[in-house]
Order: sequence, then C-alpha cells, then structure tokens
Amino acid sequence: MKVWDERRYRDYDDSRELGTRNLKLALRRLRRFVREGESEDLDLPATIRATARQGGLLDLRMKPVRRNRVKVLMLLDVGGSMDRHVELTEELFSAARSELGDLRFHYFHNCVYERVWSANPRRPSRDLATDELLRTYDETWSVIFVGDAAMSPYELSEPGGSVEHFNEEAGMVWLKRFFRRYPRLVWLNPLPRDDWRYTTSIRMIREASGDRMHEMTLGGFHRALDALRGRRAGA
Repeated sequence: MKVWDERRYRDYDDSRELGTRNLKLALRRLRRFVREGESEDLDLPATIRATARQGGLLDLRMKPVRRNRVKVLMLLDVGGSMDRHVELTEELFSAARSELGDLRFHYFHNCVYERVWSANPRRPSRDLATDELLRTYDETWSVIFVGDAAMSPYELSEPGGSVEHFNEEAGMVWLKRFFRRYPRLVWLNPLPRDDWRYTTSIRMIREASGDRMHEMTLGGFHRALDALRGRRAGA
C-alpha cells in the first residue's frame, strides 16, 4: 500500500528480450494501409448521409478495401554461430509473416555473396542469384537483415574469403550494393550491443551501413522500425 500511495512505478525496460507477442505489436507500427481495388467495404458514414437524403430509404455506399501496402524483404543468416539464436529468429519470422502484408524472405550464411536461397536445406532449385534479387526488389522495399555479423573479417574483405565456396567478389562488395540501393534498410543483431565492439566484422558492417545496425531487444527493435518508417527514434 505504501508503494502504491507513493506511486513508485518502474519504467518499461527497453533492454528486455523480444517475444512473439511484443514483436507482433511492434510490427503493426510498420504497416501502411491504403484503400484500393474494388469497392467492397461498407462505407457506413456515407451510407447514413445518403439514406438521410433519401428520406430514410436505404442507400448503401461502398468503398475500396483497406490493404496493408508495406513491402518487406527479409534476409536471414542461418547456421554456425546463429544456431544459438534460432528461437528468437523464429519468433521474429513468425511475427513478420503474421503482421506484414507483403513479406519476401531469403537465407544466407554469414554474409551475402553471389546467391541466396529460399528454403533449408539448400537446393539449387531454391537458389536465387543475388544480382537478380537486387533487380527484382526495387528501392520502395524495406529490407531487414537478421544476423549476428560475427565472422572472419576476410569473409567481408577478400575474394575467396567465404567459408563455403570461392567467392569472386568480397562480401562487403555485395553488402554495399544493398546499403546503396535501399534507403529503408536495417540490420537486426541478436548479440548484446555491449559485445559488438569486440568483433571486427560487426564494426565493419556497422560502418559500411551507416550505423543501421540495431540490437534485438524491445528498444532496439522499435528504433529499427522507426528507421524503416523514415522517422528519428523517439519522434
């Protein structure tokens, strides 16, 4: 009772880990609804006005359906050090599929190179050339990278640095193509922000992206969504 009387409230902790429910609630801020297409929804205010003008004779008025027009391309790092973050990544993926109107997704390992894939395990029939992906999705798409960005710096800086194949172009060359093409791009990192300074590859990607990396906490996720909406954090 004393605590209640003195109003000793605690602020919400924006460092709290994300869960499916608060992911869904946060993602709703990203939705952008427009009315388009056939007039299939009842326009109740217009119907009331039209009916009143007709002296009570029912005059139904319709309006176009309200649709979410946000378009999101999600690129997810899988395997290796990301195995420890599978549960959190799955929750994000599930929430995004539930809340976003037009969601496309592809996978990569450590860094994006010449090809990405759309199913695990990887099969050639499910591969997509990365340059084709860049042509297919124009700058109106919002892009979300999900990965810990923890790898050998050579995977980013050197041709042939990939741990899986001989890449003719360095990983950073491919990443910079994404950073230049998409003004609405963020990178969500499941590692605690305090640990980022100890990993060279994280520092390299943060710098190349223009510091568009965000921690996968409640506060970090909200700041990432603000960036995708073209708003300053907290605005």
